[in-house]
Amino acid sequence: MESLQSCRKLRCAQCLSAGGERSGAGPAEPHGGARRRSPFQCMCGNNMSVPLLADAVTVSGAERETAAVIFLHGLGDTGHSWADALSSIRLPYVKYICPHAPRIPVTLNMKMVMPSWFDLMGLSPDAPEDEAGIKKAAENIKAIIEHEVKNGIPPNRIILGGFSQGGALSLYTALTCQHQLAGIVALSCWLPLHKTFPQAASNSVNKDIAILQCHGEMDPMIPVRFGALTAEKLKSVVTPTKVQFRTYPGVMHSSCPQEMLAVKEFIEKLLPRI
Repeated sequence: MESLQSCRKLRCAQCLSAGGERSGAGPAEPHGGARRRSPFQCMCGNNMSVPLLADAVTVSGAERETAAVIFLHGLGDTGHSWADALSSIRLPYVKYICPHAPRIPVTLNMKMVMPSWFDLMGLSPDAPEDEAGIKKAAENIKAIIEHEVKNGIPPNRIILGGFSQGGALSLYTALTCQHQLAGIVALSCWLPLHKTFPQAASNSVNKDIAILQCHGEMDPMIPVRFGALTAEKLKSVVTPTKVQFRTYPGVMHSSCPQEMLAVKEFIEKLLPRI
């Protein structure tokens, strides 16, 4: 069994309700350290008409950017930790955008105010869901996609991804998006409002989209069984052969080097150099 010490400790604050551990960014430095190090850039003032871009963290390409990866963090985290993680697998012609979720009270964590894409009432397949909040969050992510398209990145050169709650939002957003995207990276997550699918995606242009879904087999927050059910549901929404579901022995609610390598290979395949 793989040692958990080898895992990149990228967890979401759902861990707060299970033992009080703060969301751990991969690096030992505080989140703010990412602001000061190249290639990280904050997008303050870049486009105030897209609220989530106002202070999003980007990992810029080392050459002309011809593609983009938009990656959403988990509950209680910020974009800094995943900007750091993605910088270790970045491609020189790809821009990585890691926005920060707004701070809202979260029912699951005793109404504590923390970064959250939408409210969470529970983590089981039958738990009540914040439908209005999920749909609003999806529209905010679609605004980032629209911004990138208007600035010259074709939608079929954009991958949307995320971890835990961020992965859940990336699935819902991409499957209801009117732009044909390159793919989805869904780590340790679920499909929000799953009972509304496949009908919710009936007007989507992403029925043939490639999905990489990864999950730790020892995940105590989002059990791997929930991930497997999500994968089966996704196969009823998109072309079944386009859904990859990979699990990692010994990995809890976090990522690990093998998973990050799979993410890198997925991005390289879908976003080749042009």
